[in-house]
Amino acid sequence: MRIAMWSGPRNLSTAMMYSFGARGDCAVWDEPFYAAYLDRTGADHPMAAEIVAAHEADPERVAARCCGPIPGGKAHFYMKHMPHHMLPDFPLDWAEPCVNIHLIRHPARVIASYGAKREEMTLADIGFPQQAALFDRLGGLVVDSADIRADPAGMLGLLCAEIALPFDPGMLRWSAGGRPEDGVWARHWYGAVHRSTGFAGPEGPLPDVPDGYQSLYKAAMETYSEMQARKLVLPKA
Repeated sequence: MRIAMWSGPRNLSTAMMYSFGARGDCAVWDEPFYAAYLDRTGADHPMAAEIVAAHEADPERVAARCCGPIPGGKAHFYMKHMPHHMLPDFPLDWAEPCVNIHLIRHPARVIASYGAKREEMTLADIGFPQQAALFDRLGGLVVDSADIRADPAGMLGLLCAEIALPFDPGMLRWSAGGRPEDGVWARHWYGAVHRSTGFAGPEGPLPDVPDGYQSLYKAAMETYSEMQARKLVLPKA
């Protein structure tokens, strides 16, 4: 099985990669198209030059690996993708036979978390419109990160059932520190995940959105609300 997990930044996406990577039968890949995106756009991201130098920057070659042999001879391949990395002329046909899952998070939390790591952001930087466009093209399942944090075993069990993948309780824990598959950008972005050994508990109240990001927040909320209406929901006890 090939799983394409689509998520904007600061969305629990790395913890989800660690969760699937904790399975003995699953290879993982961290943001395959990031270097290609930076190389093509010249976006001023932290460590941009180092990322392009360290990772494959040809989108055609990346796409070929997405549908090529699964690393390590594993049965399943979990790919952590960012919607905004998929520029209009990047190949996407590789994703059509994948199990496509869309991980969402409330925009107020995304804006607060992203802003702590990067001073400026646009709507395109946090990926909400691109994720909606990918959902329209590829379809798939929608999962809210808040639901995973509130009940990791329940939501991961439901997700695995939906994609016909046996749930492995090992997905709930991982070793502290990084994974060999981490991109070189991990040392800038993954501090909290590297200190963790499992999913954190439920999140607290929503953070305030700064005045300068209110228009961005409103636009992101429109997309988030549409996606949230399609999310997986645990049956009521």
